Amino acid sequence: MPHLSRRSLMAGAAATSVLAATAGRAQYDAMSTTPNLFGKSVLITGCSSGFGRLGAEHYARLGAKVFATMRGLPRPEAGELRALAAEKNLDITVLEIDVLSDEQVAAGVAEAERINGGPIDVLVNNAGIGISGPIEVQDMQATELIFGTNVLGAHRMARAVLPGMRAKGGGLIVPMSSQLGRVIVPYSGHYSPTKFALEAMSEAMAYELVPHNIEVSIIEPGGYPTQVWVNRNIYTSALKERAEEIHTSGYPRVVASMGEEDGSGRSADPMDVPRAIAQIIAMPAGTRPLRTEVHPGSKPQMKINEVTAATQVGWLGESGYGPLIKAVHNVDS
Repeated sequence: MPHLSRRSLMAGAAATSVLAATAGRAQYDAMSTTPNLFGKSVLITGCSSGFGRLGAEHYARLGAKVFATMRGLPRPEAGELRALAAEKNLDITVLEIDVLSDEQVAAGVAEAERINGGPIDVLVNNAGIGISGPIEVQDMQATELIFGTNVLGAHRMARAVLPGMRAKGGGLIVPMSSQLGRVIVPYSGHYSPTKFALEAMSEAMAYELVPHNIEVSIIEPGGYPTQVWVNRNIYTSALKERAEEIHTSGYPRVVASMGEEDGSGRSADPMDVPRAIAQIIAMPAGTRPLRTEVHPGSKPQMKINEVTAATQVGWLGESGYGPLIKAVHNVDS
């Protein structure tokens, strides 16, 4: 097996430590200087609004070569981002990628690699949607759309960039999960199921990519006032209109409020997320945490992350998979 010490740079990692999330946060919190992303190429999905749009500008201002992707071009958001890049002399290229499309994913990544002159350094798998309501009310159209976007879309993107990253000998994939990828709020539809799946898929990739020096660092934001609320209401209202009474009749109060959720009361700064991602990108290879919880308020998933890290190391740490598990969780062999 190839050398697996890429995480040995994590200063002071105790041989017996299994609280990987805590170790990762300690180093992340210690990085108070402005990160330098010069020389990094960053491809981001879902850049029409929210964390994707904010991130595209933020990483470019820090020196990165950014490929901001969105679906449905041409659209006003693409023109606005291109105009900003020209005005501020930011290295941002806007490309069309709908993560539901094999063809667009392949073509978009190939174009980004062509313009970049080689493989992409960082993929931020940001594109995602929400559709709320009881699980029973989620019809196959809604179910396939949200799983297709939040899980299969992230998988498509990872598969598209990984051959180049492996050939180059390194890279970073940043999946955008959620608090609800570890804890569950009722009547949120398939949002938690898809984010749980994204978490599991991403952690499995993190282990499998250790021999290739490619890291996976999952971001778990709390609730922020972004466009996601508006988009979720659009999808949820459409579901509500076509839902069958045989399914909706069991949840009259919940169904009545579907499509009317309001995220405007949330006051946390959405820039918290791209700032955290920029810090992680700037960290030395081999030191990045598997998971980072981002929110100024409650982060209920922290204890879950600590327990699962301990369980993975305790169960598989001394098995044949041990070097992979310990490398990801920053545990010395």
